[in-house]
Amino acid sequence: MSLLDAGLATARDAVCRVSEFACPPCQTALALLEERVRLGGGGRLATTLCGLDEALGGGIPLGKLTEVVGPSGIGKTQFCLKLALLATLPECYGGLNGRVVYIDTESKFSSRRMIEIGQKSFPQIFRQEGLAQKMAGRILVMRPASLSDFTKRENERGTTGFTQHPLRWALSFLKSIAELTRIPVVVSNQVRSQSNDDGYHYSFEVKRRGDGDGAERLESHLVAALGIQWAHAVTIRLVFESHSGQRFIKVAKSPMSPAVAFPFIVESSGITLLNDEGIDVSGPEITSIRCQGQNLLGLLPFENRG
Repeated sequence: MSLLDAGLATARDAVCRVSEFACPPCQTALALLEERVRLGGGGRLATTLCGLDEALGGGIPLGKLTEVVGPSGIGKTQFCLKLALLATLPECYGGLNGRVVYIDTESKFSSRRMIEIGQKSFPQIFRQEGLAQKMAGRILVMRPASLSDFTKRENERGTTGFTQHPLRWALSFLKSIAELTRIPVVVSNQVRSQSNDDGYHYSFEVKRRGDGDGAERLESHLVAALGIQWAHAVTIRLVFESHSGQRFIKVAKSPMSPAVAFPFIVESSGITLLNDEGIDVSGPEITSIRCQGQNLLGLLPFENRG
C-alpha cells in the first residue's frame, strides 16, 4: 500500500496480478514427460570424484534432490563447498557456468576455505586474473536463523487457514525448484542416536569384550536427523560415515547405482577418494550410518590411507 500509494483492495489486486505472471504455470504429467525426453534425461554436475561420478551416472543429477547425511566433522561441508565451486566453473572446465544459492543454516560456509579448495584443485583457472572473483560473486549465501525464517514468506502467503508443516513445505519447495528449473539441489542432513532401546549407543558408550562384565561389543549406530519422510523424498542419498579409522562416502540410495562405498580423506583440495573401485554394500549396512564402529563392509587393506 505504501509503495503503490493505494488502498488495501488495490494493493491486494496488484499482488494477485503479479503472482499470476510470476508463479510457475501448472503442468500436466504428459508435458513433464515430453520435456524430460526433450532434455535427454537431464544432465549432471560432476563431483570430480571419479568413482562416485561413475556410480551416479556422471555426477549429481539435475532436476533431482540429493541428500548428504553424516555426523558432524565428517566432511559434508567440504563436499558442499566443492560442489558450489564446481557449479560456477566455466563449462570448458567441466562446470555448469551457473549461479549458486547456498543456504547456510549452521554458519559453516567459509569463503576462504572455498578459495583454497579452488586454488588447489584448479590452479590453472585461479591464476587467471579476475576469474576467481567472478566465480565467488556467483555464489549467494543465505543464513536463515531458523526454519521459520526460511518458510516465513510462504506462511505469510497462506490465506486459507491451513498451515503446512514447515519441514514438509521446505521439502516440497526444494523438490519443485529442482524439477521446474532443472538444477541440481543438494541438502545436508545431520544425524542422531537411535531413540529406541535396541542396544545402539554413541561411540563413547561402546563396550568391548574383556571389560570385566562379559558384555558384547556395542556398535555406534546413528540415524538421519530429519526422519523417514525426508529420506523417502530424496532421489539420491550419500552417507558420510567413519569406522575402523577410515572415512567413507556411501551411495545408500540411487535409482541408477547399487549401494557402494568409497574410502576418502580430506585434503587442502577438498575430498579425495582413496579408491575408485568402491566396495559393494549389502543388507542392513545399506541404511546404517556408522561412526568409528567396527568395519562390516569387508574392507580390504588400502595403500596410502593418508
